[in-house]
Amino acid sequence: MSTLADTRAIVTGAAGGIGAALAAELISRSATVVLADLSETVADTAAELGTGAHSWVGDVSAVAGIDELIAFADDRLGGVDMYFANAGIIGPPDLGSSDADWDTVIDVNLRAHIRAAQALIPRWKEADAGHFVATASAAGLLTQIGSAAYSVTKHASVGFAEWLSLTYRDDGIRASVICPMGVDTDLLRAAGSSGPAQSAVTEAGTVLTPAAVATIALDAVEAEQFLILPHPEVLDMYRMKGSDYDRWLKGMSRYQNRLNEQNRLNEETTHAGND
Repeated sequence: MSTLADTRAIVTGAAGGIGAALAAELISRSATVVLADLSETVADTAAELGTGAHSWVGDVSAVAGIDELIAFADDRLGGVDMYFANAGIIGPPDLGSSDADWDTVIDVNLRAHIRAAQALIPRWKEADAGHFVATASAAGLLTQIGSAAYSVTKHASVGFAEWLSLTYRDDGIRASVICPMGVDTDLLRAAGSSGPAQSAVTEAGTVLTPAAVATIALDAVEAEQFLILPHPEVLDMYRMKGSDYDRWLKGMSRYQNRLNEQNRLNEETTHAGND
């Protein structure tokens, strides 16, 4: 088992939620961290963590942003040993209405991971060490009712991390992917705008705190574990899916229909109350 002491890490999407919790847990384990986010409030989050935490504001889905972020980490930390590709968005409901809808969620949830790896893998190969940690979702193993773009990009995030793990293992590079279900974050609350998407998550299991997810995730990272499941029941669901795919699809379709009906009734009740 490795230790995170003296590790130099970047965490994206770190102004709040899982990202901020990962950064806090890393600091508690004697790592130094650059917290990156589009929101300027990331500076306040870093300040609360004290010595060892640095903030950077910018777009981690763009090549130029990633290059600037890594250069900043090199300057402040002296290098990058670990990269947490945590930034993510829920994306448009259903199929979306335009290519722009899809481009945004693909850039944030997938291409940001690819672009960061393209920048870091060559230097990690030279060092015979490095660890890439992607925050995906249980949706990347199962699905996300109500949002095609989120489901597709989270599946792709899992697939990309898997490819990194098997391709560069002999170079001393490790990859891990975090696949939680419900976590008490702004992202979960944003899923409410996608109709039944929020209910599908909250009904499936316990909604964990970001701090709980961070502790579980970093214990697994220290153990160099690839698949990190803060909700262990996801493994049972995944096995059920794989054992009889057609049965699983039919069951999920029925579940989706129930959620849609429940959502319709909730909206009728809300409208009636406002009349």
